[in-house]
Amino acid sequence: MKIENQDRGVNGESDGLLQQGRGLSHRPVFRDQVAETKVFKRRWLNLIIFVVYSASNAMQWIQYSIIANIIMNYYKVTSLSVDMTSMIFMITYIPFIFPASYLLDKFGLRFAALFGAIMNCVGAWIKVFSVNQDLFWLTFIGQTVVAVSQTFVLSVPARLAAVWFGPDQVSSACSIGVFGNQLGIAIGFLFPPMLVPSSDDVSVVGRGLQLMFYIVAAFTTVILILIVFFFKAEPPLPPSPAQAVQRDSDDTENFFQSVKKLVTNVGYLLLLLSYGINVGIFYAISTLLNQIVLMYFPHHEKDAGRIGLTIVCAGMLGSVVCGIVLDKTHRFKETTLGVYLLSFLGMIIFTFTLNSSEIYVIYITAGILGFFMTGYLPVGFEFAAELTYPEPEGTSAGLLNAVCQVFGIVFTIVYGYFLNLWGDFWANIALCVTLAVGSFLTTIIPNDLRRQNAKF
Repeated sequence: MKIENQDRGVNGESDGLLQQGRGLSHRPVFRDQVAETKVFKRRWLNLIIFVVYSASNAMQWIQYSIIANIIMNYYKVTSLSVDMTSMIFMITYIPFIFPASYLLDKFGLRFAALFGAIMNCVGAWIKVFSVNQDLFWLTFIGQTVVAVSQTFVLSVPARLAAVWFGPDQVSSACSIGVFGNQLGIAIGFLFPPMLVPSSDDVSVVGRGLQLMFYIVAAFTTVILILIVFFFKAEPPLPPSPAQAVQRDSDDTENFFQSVKKLVTNVGYLLLLLSYGINVGIFYAISTLLNQIVLMYFPHHEKDAGRIGLTIVCAGMLGSVVCGIVLDKTHRFKETTLGVYLLSFLGMIIFTFTLNSSEIYVIYITAGILGFFMTGYLPVGFEFAAELTYPEPEGTSAGLLNAVCQVFGIVFTIVYGYFLNLWGDFWANIALCVTLAVGSFLTTIIPNDLRRQNAKF
């Protein structure tokens, strides 16, 4: 089948088809066995809205843990209770990802984004009313609602990139989509230590918490309004040949059949394990960063937040660089393996420099770790899409994230236990060994680029 790329003027036949199907078309347009493809400028507006939406969700993930000592003193709760405000994002993701992926595949991007944005906003407003010291249970409920909304966020970047962007931009678009999550985490690291001061005066801490909760609630409300009025499900015509074929098959493809194909794909299963190890370790380090930094630098809560910010900002740069590399070279396995090995090396450097007496050294080594470990996120998404084509990107990304949450819970609990039992050095050595295992698993993933090799 020949694929025709169209970009005609207003009076052309192609635009007539566009007007007929604008906002309604769910199939590629065929004429004499020719499928039209076209990329639309609106794709960038959709992507920007999603980036900000994703950031508004992710910034709430770490907002308690990065000021763990302050939250513990204010609400009179244990460190485990504070850690749970982060781990609840991982715990809720596991059971809810299957219905969320089903809804994403069944009803499209707009429905998933709108449903998630509503829950994200509601959860943020619940926390506004949880400032009293005896209302930790209420703030945890709000955090749980936000955590559930995450299931409608993390699977979207690969799907959004495939549905709206052409084959020469899809990897970069996916990396920008993941950038939103990283931006939110960076905000979550930076602003809570600035807004909520460490003070023995509970009224001062309470005012800081109230201000933080109101800012987040207002931000999520604005994002919800933007999604209601401007976020679209899909363009009238598919942006690429691969998406044209996938659109035509989406109506007949059963969601559970798709899941069955994914879990019997050996290459994808190997990627699930290796990706889960890498991202799970990142979750564990992020959740316990406040405790790690304060071991060596007491009363440096703001530095803990800034080191977390450094990790994520370096990761943002890494994500963009890796996305560009994938678009230019299309060497998915080689890029995945290279970034993984460098994450392993970054973890080793981080482990052996934590006891440095100079905190700037921690900033540098944490940045190196973040560049590769966080930069790996979009690479894994795109490699998964290649290994599993023509299965929906939202489903493959959803399962990938579900495994990450499982590993994140396990590593956070085990890492925290090892920190208390062995100290940070041997706890980090254990993480290094685990990353070495993940590197080996990556080397044996078959280089089966189904989307790249698709013939029409």
